[in-house]
Amino acid sequence: MKSFIKLLSKTWIILTGILFITFSGCQKQINQPQTHEKNSSTVNVAAAETPPFNLEVILRGEGAAFGLVKFRQDNDAEKIINLDTWVTNLEPNHEYLLQRAVDAINVVDGNCTSETWLTLGYGLTPHSIYTDAKGTANEALWRNVAAVPSGSAFDIHFRVVDASTMNVVLASDCYKYIVR
Repeated sequence: MKSFIKLLSKTWIILTGILFITFSGCQKQINQPQTHEKNSSTVNVAAAETPPFNLEVILRGEGAAFGLVKFRQDNDAEKIINLDTWVTNLEPNHEYLLQRAVDAINVVDGNCTSETWLTLGYGLTPHSIYTDAKGTANEALWRNVAAVPSGSAFDIHFRVVDASTMNVVLASDCYKYIVR
């Protein structure tokens, strides 16, 4: 009886593994967003439900200068993007600004061309990032995107600039973002 239960247990594990492998390869790929007409305006349903809603934005500068922005949009009606920002190996006891530029809405090609920089902060109020004696800083910034329709996609890139000279000290690659 024990050997039968052991055999049944092993069979169950093998079957579960086979099913997992089989069904994980059967995911539907959506190459083109589906649209549905609603009150004579097009709603991009697939994009509104498909990530990337959250980004890990890496900022690089000269030498060891480095930064990270944890870009998070919760699934809520307020449509607030949290921008938890961390920088290191910058000039100590100095003031910096986080900025972003986005390309035209729903023109997503992975090539960030916009140079229309917006300084980020607390909502619409720009806020500085101040480094400590070691050249490190953390700041919890945020932005409200309630005015932007859900499902809207953007190419977006970020930079950190010296607040006194406006020289770029950190910059990111181009990222794709979809408003939740």
